[in-house]
Amino acid sequence: MADKQRILVVDDDESIAELVSLYLTKECFQTEIAYDGEAALAAFKEFNPDLILLDIMLPGIDGYEVLREIRKTSATPVIMLSAKGEVFDKVLGLELGADDYVMKPFDSKELVARCKAVLRRTAATSQPKQNNNEAPNALSGECVEYDDLVVNKSNYQVIYKGVKLDMPPKELELLYFLAVNPNRVFTREQLLDKIWGYEYVGDTRTVDVHVKRLREKIKDGANWTLSTVWGVGYKFEVS
Repeated sequence: MADKQRILVVDDDESIAELVSLYLTKECFQTEIAYDGEAALAAFKEFNPDLILLDIMLPGIDGYEVLREIRKTSATPVIMLSAKGEVFDKVLGLELGADDYVMKPFDSKELVARCKAVLRRTAATSQPKQNNNEAPNALSGECVEYDDLVVNKSNYQVIYKGVKLDMPPKELELLYFLAVNPNRVFTREQLLDKIWGYEYVGDTRTVDVHVKRLREKIKDGANWTLSTVWGVGYKFEVS
């Protein structure tokens, strides 16, 4: 029997944390609970979760800071939980590397469905697939290479100017997808569908946030650039 997937539940409200853990356990997940930021970071190292449900409002170290610390060393998917509903809070979570954002109060079935969807997408990134429309410069093993840039989806690495970059799953998927389809323009809606999947409940600002983060890490190459097509979307432009 395959090992159960592990989910770390981080929430200072014990009743919410235990209820979420109960629902996940019924769905055959193995869970661990942490009630504050320090405990969350310790549990992350010891429990080695496949997914983290992370509340923003935590005593001591808040959820944003916990996410910052995790992203320094790991691309483990994170779903943010919060009673806050402002666009700023959602965008900040995404900018820091969150994979999804769920507002309280939430429906337990929806939360479980979100967890399963994120885990499926994460598993898909680690399994090589045959891409019949792959560009001629795409290498075997889901790896594409340009001057000063190598994006390897098989071992989840990005090498830029000879240096390995730390990059969360969705950023790498987005960069890889655009890079293996050079000079093709994709709308934000198309990118949401291709990278996040039809099950993703979000808006097109998610794409803008991830492109912004990519541009902060990777500058234009001598013969390639991650371009904005105003009023339409984005493309990986190669000259």
